Formats: sequence, structure tokens, C-alpha cells
Amino acid sequence: MNRREFLRQTGCGAVAAALGAVPAPAAPAKTNKPNVLFIAVDDLRPQLGCYGQKQIISPNIDALAARGTLFDRAYCQQAVCAPSRASLMTGCRPDTTKIYDLNTPVRKAMPNVLSMPQLFKDNGYTTVSLGKIYHHRSDDNRIGWSVPAWSPRGTWQGRGYLTAAAQKQILKPTPKGKTGRFRRGLGPAYESADVADGAYPDGVVCDKAVAELRRLKDKPFFLAVGFVKPHLPFNAPKRYWDKYDRGKITLPANRDAPKNAPSFAMTSWGEMRQYVGIPKKGRASDDLARTLIHGYYACVSYTDALVGRVLAELDRLGLRDNTVIILWGDHGWKLGEYSSWCKHTNFELDTHVPMILAAPGHKPKQRTDALVEFVDIYPTLAELCGLKTPAHCEGTSMVPLLRDPKRPWKAAAFSQYPRGRIMGYSMRTPRYRYTEWRQRRGGQVVARELYDHKIDPGENTNVAGNPANADTVKALAEMMKKGWRGARPKG
Repeated sequence: MNRREFLRQTGCGAVAAALGAVPAPAAPAKTNKPNVLFIAVDDLRPQLGCYGQKQIISPNIDALAARGTLFDRAYCQQAVCAPSRASLMTGCRPDTTKIYDLNTPVRKAMPNVLSMPQLFKDNGYTTVSLGKIYHHRSDDNRIGWSVPAWSPRGTWQGRGYLTAAAQKQILKPTPKGKTGRFRRGLGPAYESADVADGAYPDGVVCDKAVAELRRLKDKPFFLAVGFVKPHLPFNAPKRYWDKYDRGKITLPANRDAPKNAPSFAMTSWGEMRQYVGIPKKGRASDDLARTLIHGYYACVSYTDALVGRVLAELDRLGLRDNTVIILWGDHGWKLGEYSSWCKHTNFELDTHVPMILAAPGHKPKQRTDALVEFVDIYPTLAELCGLKTPAHCEGTSMVPLLRDPKRPWKAAAFSQYPRGRIMGYSMRTPRYRYTEWRQRRGGQVVARELYDHKIDPGENTNVAGNPANADTVKALAEMMKKGWRGARPKG
């Protein structure tokens, strides 16, 4: 392997530039419009060093946090890909988008909404989508994106498998006349191929992002880069698995479902059960659980390296001082807590998300515990770039928090999750998580949950039925009736 190939595979873009492996670019043209680098990561919970997770190796995202503001208490509007991304990209909550599942594209539900990329495109930006941004790749083509959304292509098979052993296990479509359903290329839940970073789909996305930065450097751009890992299957180059000592990976302490929680608050983690080697019923064994956690960690470190390479190229091109950078994970994820996996609930584990924002002219090394939501991203980026926020947006610009991270802010953040004919509405306040399960017709409350984070941060016991909490439940129920409008920051 020559030096240029070594540097490319190890993601050392900044080092490569310093050594002359990549010619130094000319200074970018001056513009009054700040660029936007919009980095989405699928299924990434706040499992990062900058969030205090010492077992995780994430130096590049940690460095980004040190150059901007880290939001300790950010929340998605629904803990599953399509609704979460739809709310973020439109600035509207799920009850406005009417997108609650994976089957409805934004432009089918809201054909005339002024989406975030469309706002930027209409104001002279070149808008580009790489990898997974919307759940449905076709969303905003010819409307919000300057060119059709781009997806990676490579030699992998199914859901990104490279090893022969994994490829042999990929589930095939159900033969005609037989029962069952097509698993769309699912195989094992994890893979560790001894390959370069660019062999897997996210590595190809990273290469494309670097190329697009070079192409766009002289014009205002909104570049959306969507990495899929750590989404299942946990496939990452072997060297990222090797960063972790399997023997030191611990299993979560809270292995039981929250006491007194209604059954429909839980999930059977059917998403993971579709993969080869995962039990169809019951818990994962301790050995399997440790392997899955190991795989998730490896994927986080792999994505971190790719993020680092993109940021290094931004620096090499001299664009950092005129680029707003936001990194977010579309929802949380359970790693064996409650003996459960995946997302699909209203619990803190699934609604709490990582979010980091670095903007020109604002202080580095900041963090805030203000309650913020994904619907806040749209008006924030609009304000930072001098654009008028559309009236339909249901969030609040976070720019005041960049100026003063400790200022008073929202009284609550709101999430929701459907269970058939019931909708769970959840509200996170500085101390409590309060959830009402309501009939979708008529709105009758059929169950409540209350978790006191002061004494139970793991949400292990639902205390809504405790008589001592009657006044608290009443007050929170009144607060929920007022909804997100009543929780907005004053002044």
C-alpha cells in the first residue's frame, strides 16, 4: 500500500494535506452567505465521548463538540426514522405532518410544505443530499435539492455485506405461493470485514462528501451528508471492532421492563429479530448481547472516523470559518436496557438524541442543558444564515442559546409514538418524563406514565399511580394540554 492509499483509508485528510498528498486549494471565494454542513447519523444515541460515555472512542465528533455547542438534552419528535426526519426537515411535528410510520414520503403527505432544503435552494444555495437524509430518497428531488439525492453504490450485497459467510446467509425473497415475507437483503446482525473504510456504503458516502466539498467550495452550499451506521446490521471494518476489548464491554444494569409501565409502552424489538441469528422470541443471551453492543460501538467509531475526514477536508479548503456545522442522530436506541433493543418507544433511551452545532461567530466549548427539539433545527439554521423562517415551523430558533447557553428556555420537549388505535404523547421537563396514552379517536386517556429523573434517571419505575404524586400528575397533565405552544421560552 502506498502512502496516498494509506492516508485515504485511515481518514487522515488533514495529515494528507500537510504532507502534500493532496494539493492545497486556492482560497475560496468570499461570500456573505454562510455554508451549511448538515450531518445526519442513523440510530446514534448520545453514546459519545463528549456526552460522558468513556467507553466510546469518538475523537472527531468530540473535537467538533469542542468547537461548538453541545446540547445535553435534545429530543426527537418520534423515535423512528421517517417521522423523525420528516419533522426535522419540515419543522413540523408528527401530528402536523401526519407521518407516523415508514411508508409515507414527505411530499405525499405535505406536497406544498416549504422544506428546509427548499428554503435554502430558493435563497441561492446549492443544496445536495448524500446518503440517508430523508427516509425516502425521492423526497425533495426537483423541489428542495439542486440535483437528485445521491446514494452509494458498491460491491456489497444485501444490507451492506462484504464477507462470503454473511452473503451466504442473506435471506432471499419468499417463493411465490409460500408464506412469509421478503426480508430485503437482511443477513446476520453484524459483520467485521477486514477492509478499508471505503469498502462499506458509508465510506463511499464519505468519499462523495469530500468530492462535493471540493466542487462546491466557491459557492454557498447546503450539503447534507447522511451516514447509516450505527444502524443495523452492525457492519464495520475490522479495525474498528479491534479498538474495543470485548471482555471489558459491560451489559446494562436495568434488564427488566419498567415497573408498572403499560404493555403498549414497550416494544418487541421486531426490527432486530428479522436478522439471522437473533432469537424470534425472548431475550438475547448475554453472549449475544455483548457481541451486539460491541458491534454498535465499532460502528460508532467507524462513523466518527468518516465524520473526521469530512471535517478535515472542510478545514483544508479553508471553509470552516464560514460554515455552520450541525451533527445530529435521528433518534435514540436501546442497547439491551429493559432486555430490549432498537427504538420505537417514548422512553428517554429512544427520544434523547445527540446534537452538536458549531456556527461562525459563536463561542466554542459550550454545552447547554436547555430542553431543545428537532423541530428547532430548521428555524435555527435559517436564522444563522439570515433567512426568514417560514410561518409553518413549529420549533424555536436555538440561536439565543448559542449566545447564552444557561439562559431560561423551554419548559418541556415533546415526543410521541403510535400503538395501533392508541397514541402515546410524551413530555420531558427538566425533572420528569410524563406520558399519556390516548385513544386516537376521542382522545380518552387510557394510561399514564411518570418517571422522576431526579431519583430514577433510568426510568425503571412508573410512579404515575402513586398517590403521593397525584398533584404532580395533575400539574403535568395541565401542562400537556397546553402543548408545545405553552412550553415555548418566554421573551
